[in-house]
Amino acid sequence: MEAKRRPLPDYIEKVQKDVSANMRGVLVDWLVEVAAEYKLLSDTLYLTVSYIDRFLSMNVLNRQRLQLLGVTSMLIASKYEEINPPHVEDFCYITDNTYSKEEVVQMEADVLKSLKFEMGNPTIKTFLRRFTTVGQEDYNTSNLQLEFLGYYLAELSLLDYCCIRFLPSLVAASVIFLSRFTLRPKLHPWSSALQQYSGYKPVDLKDCVCLIHELQLSKRGSSLVAVREKYKQHKFKCVSTLSSLPEIPQSFFEDAKE
Repeated sequence: MEAKRRPLPDYIEKVQKDVSANMRGVLVDWLVEVAAEYKLLSDTLYLTVSYIDRFLSMNVLNRQRLQLLGVTSMLIASKYEEINPPHVEDFCYITDNTYSKEEVVQMEADVLKSLKFEMGNPTIKTFLRRFTTVGQEDYNTSNLQLEFLGYYLAELSLLDYCCIRFLPSLVAASVIFLSRFTLRPKLHPWSSALQQYSGYKPVDLKDCVCLIHELQLSKRGSSLVAVREKYKQHKFKCVSTLSSLPEIPQSFFEDAKE
């Protein structure tokens, strides 16, 4: 299912005429703020972005309707994940009533039809939950920090269109790798347990880890601040302020140690 219900990795080049990777990033960054405003689960945010990418893989959209797709996808994801989802009117309000209730309802029908009502799909968060538990087993002091740092890096990855070429499970594994490297840069970030549980060797993760590392270092997406601001909060242990070494030793992409 992970491989089946995923977007085209190059839909902006192959399908879209008016929507750019930068516009997608700005939209997702804003949706992070919307999710915080309505106190939505992070699962809802991940599903929202998945719906957006899957829809844009099949349908040409003009830029004026991109925000409409964003709030509608979040409405659908909220109905799927939340006990008390926001109403259509709430999502109209958050766009300063740029779109009417009727437009949102019509877009909802279009998205559901386009995705063939296949609304449940594994996201990065699905795998991150499992991998975090394994990644914490040999960490006795900074478990919460590792967990929140993982959430932060995973949400950063949502902002970058280039990350959608990787399977969600691979992104989740890469996030754990990079979180462990950030917290303990002298130790090999991977373990045989993580390798066995995730199915990935360090070399499999290299491209994705390096991409997310660039996001972490603000070499990419530095103008998108919502995720960084969110994880500056004390309730998330200020993990977005943690510094990471600028280079990851190549030896860390060799096989995991016992």
